[in-house]
Amino acid sequence: MKAINILAAFLGGAAVGAACGLLFAPEKGAETRSKIAEALRKRGIKLSREEMQDLVDDIDELK
Repeated sequence: MKAINILAAFLGGAAVGAACGLLFAPEKGAETRSKIAEALRKRGIKLSREEMQDLVDDIDELK
């Protein structure tokens, strides 16, 4: 069970790191949000525009 928790923490950290990397990339915010939304849709996660903005705000607070 401990190995699963470590793996989950690692994967969660990798996902947050990748999202932060995208947010800090030198592109327009709308393009970045579009790419994040598309990546989430491919994984079966659908977010409304408001939910997407909340996600971006949450990630932005991690800076």
